[in-house]
Amino acid sequence: MKNYSLGKSNLQSSRLIYGCMRIAGDQSVNDIAKGKLAVHSAIDAGYNHFDHADIYGGGASEQLFGELLKRSPHLREKMIITSKASIRPKNNENPYAPTRYDFSKQYILSSVEGSLKRLHTEQLDLFLLHRPDYLFDIHEVTETFKQLKASGKVAHFGVSNFKPSQVAMLQSALDLPLLVNQVEINIHNIDALNDGTLDQCQQDKLSPIAWCPLGGVAYAAWGNTFSAKDEQRIAGELTLQAQKYNCEAWQVILAWLLKHPADIFPIIGSTTPERIVAAKVALELNYSREDWYRLLEARNGQSVP
Repeated sequence: MKNYSLGKSNLQSSRLIYGCMRIAGDQSVNDIAKGKLAVHSAIDAGYNHFDHADIYGGGASEQLFGELLKRSPHLREKMIITSKASIRPKNNENPYAPTRYDFSKQYILSSVEGSLKRLHTEQLDLFLLHRPDYLFDIHEVTETFKQLKASGKVAHFGVSNFKPSQVAMLQSALDLPLLVNQVEINIHNIDALNDGTLDQCQQDKLSPIAWCPLGGVAYAAWGNTFSAKDEQRIAGELTLQAQKYNCEAWQVILAWLLKHPADIFPIIGSTTPERIVAAKVALELNYSREDWYRLLEARNGQSVP
């Protein structure tokens, strides 16, 4: 699998990133075994970038991954490990506090410590702020990033689900570059095409990472607004293109994302080894500009103005 630089760094990430959100499943013996097999399948298929967050599986996903690294520490040097923090679910420890976002220095530092411990690693290659905190203080975040960098606990930083104005605001206070913005991009949610997110990524050399890239095709999109007529129209076009490129419809969708000149890195979150490997087919498709716009037209139900 061909590797690409992440943002303005020398980190060489596989173009497809393996998403570890579901690797612990329901934390049963069978699901844990399935998750471990999925991670090894991704490694064998050439994925070198693994995406985590402190809340995935309530920490169980990082713990499972950490157990693999503990048994096979030689794997670590070939990996890029990303984790994220800021989403604080409602819990029994503080029943008064609602679900919230938290960019406070104390919380970020404790979250990173927790991730490092669960992952059995001394450093995160990349740490992302998971979702924007409405009480976001750029100076506090900047100070926190500096401390994490100086301590060697985090090598690089980025954001997730940020709007362009939020990225620009944080970057204005940082003396080191943000490398990525991880956002939802799929055939259902094309906000990143229209709200300046991908424009900013190209302009500032910020790598866009697409979560839920197959939403609306392989599985229901978050907050789905497609009608049955919309779905039929998209499915019809995907069928034609899948036949043309001799592949599956979901592989066409990945090729559609990969076509964008911002160099999108899709996250593959399947725990099925065959699908983890099959996702690489999209990297080899000579996907045309005409087919890109045909699929957009099918999605919108009308041609561009």
